[in-house]
Amino acid sequence: MDRFRAMQVFRSVAQARSFTAAAERLDTTHSSVSRTIAQLEAEFGTRLINRNSRRLTLTGAGERFHLACIEILDRVDDAVRAVADEGRPPTGPLRVSLPLAIGTLELHAWLPSFQARYPGVRLDLSCDDRFVEMTGSRFDVALRISEQIADAALVARKLTVSELVLVASPTYVGHHGLPRTAAELEQHRLLDYAGSASGWQLHSGAGERRMKIEPWLRVDTIVALHAAALAGIGIAAFTARTVAGDLAQGRLIRILPDHTLGVRHYYAVFPHSRHPSLKVRAFVDHMAEHYRST
Repeated sequence: MDRFRAMQVFRSVAQARSFTAAAERLDTTHSSVSRTIAQLEAEFGTRLINRNSRRLTLTGAGERFHLACIEILDRVDDAVRAVADEGRPPTGPLRVSLPLAIGTLELHAWLPSFQARYPGVRLDLSCDDRFVEMTGSRFDVALRISEQIADAALVARKLTVSELVLVASPTYVGHHGLPRTAAELEQHRLLDYAGSASGWQLHSGAGERRMKIEPWLRVDTIVALHAAALAGIGIAAFTARTVAGDLAQGRLIRILPDHTLGVRHYYAVFPHSRHPSLKVRAFVDHMAEHYRST
């Protein structure tokens, strides 16, 4: 008995709940399908399918075997697709979920080079700081900025890591002065992101210091927080990558440069159940190269 073929036959029967419909899908005969199922049951020494005049149902052993067939056959299909994709340029739509920082403040640094490199890929970007549920969603891949990814259903590829730093505009520093210590920082106008944990955990060579802050302004998007910092409203925390251009051009100034608020990891994530498509791999590899180069 050809076990691989038998698994294909059993999966079709389990999905169609009919020998006749499974035979039509597989372009074979009802008797051939029935014979294959009988051979499987004889080899396993147990019934896989309950048969009656109206419909077929899977036994407990049949349910377990069906799940195993799905996983194995999907992996084979993915492997064949991966080999077939070799040497071909990625094409088609790619649906990506992005944090606002990457999708807006960092967009100019990575999007033009991606489009020039992969002109056949049509990006559909959704920029939102909320974590979308990837399993069963419309997205092919998501980028996330987080301390860690703990979802076992997702493949998480780490792209880079960045310190969380404190910054303010020259205008703010000119009006309110430059804090020299963590104690002085508490006397300043602090801006907070609504998606962060309550309070700030300052890290330095001298150790850690927990600050309970009463924000002068609290906003629920990184873009708004960035605009407020540039406008001179107060001191805010961003990943160093997000504000690298602002620091280099003097639009923002590093506050307490010997302190950070820890680090954040940049991840690309996609469902664990499927081999990533050529366009997903191209996008993830491009972002990894982008962050390595910067």
